[in-house]
Amino acid sequence: MKNTLAAALLVAALGAATPARAQVFGQFSGAETVPPNGHLFGAYLNASDNVIGGLAQLRLSFIPNLDFGFQGGLTRLTPGGATSDLTTLRLGGDVRWQVAHRSAGSSMDVAVSGVLGVEVADDLKNISVGPTVVASRTLPIGAGGGLVPYAGGGLLFISRDAFGFQDSDISIPLRFGMEARFTQDFRIVAELQLFVADRYNDDVGFATGVNLPF
Repeated sequence: MKNTLAAALLVAALGAATPARAQVFGQFSGAETVPPNGHLFGAYLNASDNVIGGLAQLRLSFIPNLDFGFQGGLTRLTPGGATSDLTTLRLGGDVRWQVAHRSAGSSMDVAVSGVLGVEVADDLKNISVGPTVVASRTLPIGAGGGLVPYAGGGLLFISRDAFGFQDSDISIPLRFGMEARFTQDFRIVAELQLFVADRYNDDVGFATGVNLPF
């Protein structure tokens, strides 16, 4: 009940200003998958030079080492030039497979994902698809707490229809973050996002938010 209330309050605070990058729009967690029959709710605030907004995600799992994520949010985009500011809707999904466990002989946890993301607004439609990878290591602190530094990257293929122009592009997003686990049920995450070889997104972004397993 406390987790649900905290999540609802955070989403209300984000209000209509909301961007993103969920596994396609951002990493937001380490490589450990959600345990079977487990769930995780996340809410995040993103910002860069021309974007500000928020994202919510739900992760769930039915079998070991494999989980699924569904994301949605709104962004306020400033295209520049004579184009007016836009409010865009972002929807995404991913399937993540944990391929290495630190406790099984690896020095860290490693997961690979397949991601799909769609961003739409008046005169704007972007579709992103591709693989991502993330590595992390849990550093236990106290009873049930810990820090989880992580680093990840992806290779996204983008189809874009924006303001009457159509083209395709490749984006190489890099994510460097830290998840602070104060308890098993409450986690705060901060993430630096870099976009390499990307003509559409800002070069640097930042995200912060909460993860609430339940």
